[in-house]
Order: sequence, then structure tokens, then C-alpha cells
Amino acid sequence: MPKTRIVLPDSLDYLSILDEHGTVDTDLEPTVDDSLLLRLHRTMLLARRFDERLLSLQRQGRIGTFPPIAGQEAAHLGAVAPLRVSDWVVPAFREMAADLWRGRSLESIIIYNNGFNEGSRIPAERNDMPISVPVGSQILHAVGIAWGMKYRGTDDVAMTFFGDGATSQGDFHEGLNFAGVFQLPVVFVCQNNQWAISIPRSKQTRSQTLAQKAFAYGISGVQVDGNDILAVYVAAREAVERARSGGGATLIECVTYRMAVHTTADDPKRYRPDAEVEEWRRKDPLTRFQGYLAAKGLLTADAVKAEEEAIAAEIQTAVARAEEEMKALGDPMLMFEHAYAEMPEYLGEQRADFIRFVHATQKEEKHA
Repeated sequence: MPKTRIVLPDSLDYLSILDEHGTVDTDLEPTVDDSLLLRLHRTMLLARRFDERLLSLQRQGRIGTFPPIAGQEAAHLGAVAPLRVSDWVVPAFREMAADLWRGRSLESIIIYNNGFNEGSRIPAERNDMPISVPVGSQILHAVGIAWGMKYRGTDDVAMTFFGDGATSQGDFHEGLNFAGVFQLPVVFVCQNNQWAISIPRSKQTRSQTLAQKAFAYGISGVQVDGNDILAVYVAAREAVERARSGGGATLIECVTYRMAVHTTADDPKRYRPDAEVEEWRRKDPLTRFQGYLAAKGLLTADAVKAEEEAIAAEIQTAVARAEEEMKALGDPMLMFEHAYAEMPEYLGEQRADFIRFVHATQKEEKHA
């Protein structure tokens, strides 16, 4: 038999609409309502300032370890903006801006980062899954939700987020394969922020892009400038429309950067050069978007100042409310009560030890 050539996709689109100065490519500029643009800006600014306040709270010992989001807000907001309330969002752990867009309160984020289970409560009207810390596991959850929606005959869409490191996990490949085989209404948003903690993207794969991995599973793929909120929005809108109309799944690779630490337990100076960080700071999605809005006549310096003041007050109120609410939350003894129908002896001993520790600590504080 003669050797025949199998024709495969040999190209991939890269989309960028706003350059790092906020200058727009008018041929690619999408039509977006001014009200939506301003809401996106307000949420992006809120997410950035809240992220900065959370870092301050963590350094003061008022919350636990958390993952900062600075630099990745455009990838969050541009992706979720085209979704309906009835669509599902399945996050990883660094999608705080998307959470805020979907209606999560500042207070719940503070409470969660203090270790209280109550911070993970999601109101019934929000089709959002809780934070998923195990790398890549949420991809399978999103695919399962999408399968369920297709089975029920709805036109809703599931969207899941993950990092470049997750593309090395089996869950990623299983999820994309299942979505491709069954043509599921799911959008995979990869936040390629260049580093999986201390492992650079170059050590994750030999592929030129992460988006091209979509081709192996028979789904659509696109790479976008993840610091360009318009580019992310356009790619996500097309992917959501494709999924909603029965056209199947899409993998969106958002090329972005984690400007801060992986988590507050991390020291990135040990593995990445300062020059690299500074190069990416010049591509900041917030200042880029503000430049675009100013050029359109939608944003002034006075308006930004007023927004900053309002956001600072909102954050301060949320911190005060959360800290007051936490005073009535979380009797630590409850952690021993709900694992077994009958408490085993070893757990009872641990409970007794913990009670003695708490009482001793309270006595020391009283006499301090």
C-alpha cells in the first residue's frame, strides 16, 4: 500500500488587540457596551486593590497563606464576562477576580483564607464550584458538569480555569479527550503564567504552545495575550458561543504572568530573575485597560481617583465585617465530631490533648 499523508491542523491563531500601552487594533476591536467595559474596569481595580490588602493582612498574621493574583486579572475577567448566570464556573485557586465578577463577597474570601469552612459556602443561585487546590482535578469536574448539561438538553456552558502546570497532569488530558469525544459544552481556560511554582513552562512541555494540545483531542484551540482583556473576551465569547450552539469544547491559552509570589509561602526570587518580572510589569493588564478606556473617553484621572477611594472604603468595610463575623464562627472542637459515627480512641485522645492546649493558651493570654 502506498504511504499517504494525513492532513492535520498546522497553524494556530494568536490574538492580541491592545498593546502594552493600551493602543487598540481597530480592525480587531470588539463591539462592547460602555457599561460592560466600565464594570470590567471596576472589578479589575477592585480585585487588584483587594489582592494588595490581602497580602498586607497575611503579613500581619490576620489571614493564612493565599495565592496573589496580580497580573492575571484580565485572564479572569475577560473569560467569565461572556457567561450567563446559568453557566457554570469551575475554578482552580487563583481566580479571585472571576469570583468577584460572579458575585462572591469580599468577606467570604477573607473568611476562607482564615481557614473557616463557612468561607466556602456558595449561594444556591450561583452556579460556581468552590476553589480546587489539587492541581488539575477541577478539569474533570467541569467536564462532568458539561456532560450532565448536554445529557439534560440545556444550552448552558461550563468553564474551568487551570495553570500551565496542570497541562502536565493526567486529569488535563483525560478531560480534554472526554470533552472532544462527546463534543461537550465546556471552555478550558489555561492561565499560562510561565511558572508552575518554581518550574518554568519550558520544563512542562516541548510543544511550541499549550493551545495546540487541543488539536490532539479534536477540539478548538487558540492562544491569546492574557494581559489583554479585550483579546481574552473575544476568544472566550467565541468559545462560549461555539459550546452553546453544540460546536463543542475550546482550549484557550492565556499568555500572562504571575507578578507576585505563587503563594505567600513562596519566595520567587530564588528561581526567577528580577528583570523578567520587570519586563512583565510593563505589560500590566490594569494600566493597559485604563489607557484604552481613557482614549475612548470613558475614564478620566478624576474618575479613577473616585473609584479608588470608593474601593478602599468597600474593602475596609469588608475586612471589619469579616473579622467581626469570624468571632462567632468555628468552634475548633467541631473538627473532631463529624469524621466518624463513633469516635475512635486515638481521636478522643487527640481531642483531649487539643482541649488542654486551648485552655493553656487562653490562660497565658489572660495573664499576658
